[in-house]
Amino acid sequence: MSALLDVAGVTRAFDGRTVVDGVSFSVAAGEAVALIGPNGAGKTTCFNIIGGQLAADAGRVRLDGRDVLGLRPGRLARRGVGRTFQTAAAFPSLGVRANVQAALLARRGGTLDPVRAARRRHRAEADALLARVGLSALADRPAGVLAYGDLKRLDLALALAAGPRLLLMDEPTAGTAPDERHALMALVDGLVRDDGLAVLFTEHDMDVVFGHAHRVVVLADGRAVASGLPERVRLDPTVRAVYLGGDSADAAEPSSRYPESPPA
Repeated sequence: MSALLDVAGVTRAFDGRTVVDGVSFSVAAGEAVALIGPNGAGKTTCFNIIGGQLAADAGRVRLDGRDVLGLRPGRLARRGVGRTFQTAAAFPSLGVRANVQAALLARRGGTLDPVRAARRRHRAEADALLARVGLSALADRPAGVLAYGDLKRLDLALALAAGPRLLLMDEPTAGTAPDERHALMALVDGLVRDDGLAVLFTEHDMDVVFGHAHRVVVLADGRAVASGLPERVRLDPTVRAVYLGGDSADAAEPSSRYPESPPA
């Protein structure tokens, strides 16, 4: 499969400490790749470089053969990159359907105030997206009253409203119950399989990683130490050593330097 996303030699340092050190991997259309590693491995920094929240010191990021390194999230969204966040970016006082309508309006650039105009436009398309993520019955409820698992589904619908070819998912199942985790990832499996979406996700739950990723990339101390099919990565002695408590798990990434915010 040819790569939709191609990451090559990406490097970033903070205060003289290299946090991401020459990381390279790819994601093809119709493929889900998990980017994993212990705390301090560099995965959040790498993820934010790809998503445009953080600049790289060196390396290359290409989307469908075009250089996108350094583009801000809004421009990446227009190139076909969607993203979900650990904390959903919904408007809590707005209805679930209206949230999706606002995202559709923002994608099309048809109004300066998509929130105010949301309830009047793109209702059918919004309902189709809600049906896809299993939220049809909650369409008229304010987003602020949703259970956390349903809020994660809404976040996925908002990302899909941008019509992405590549979906970046940052800890998609964090804070959800075990049954909700696999139900959410089953939705993602369908998007990958049926729509040919390329998905890159970070995740701490290894059952989710090995149950839903086609390939796994493992970072430790800022470097990619393993990459391949889930079962092969699971048995890799270096990966087993990393997850048995290597020194790399003790260093925290300087997350305060790159606050995560939804794409503009």
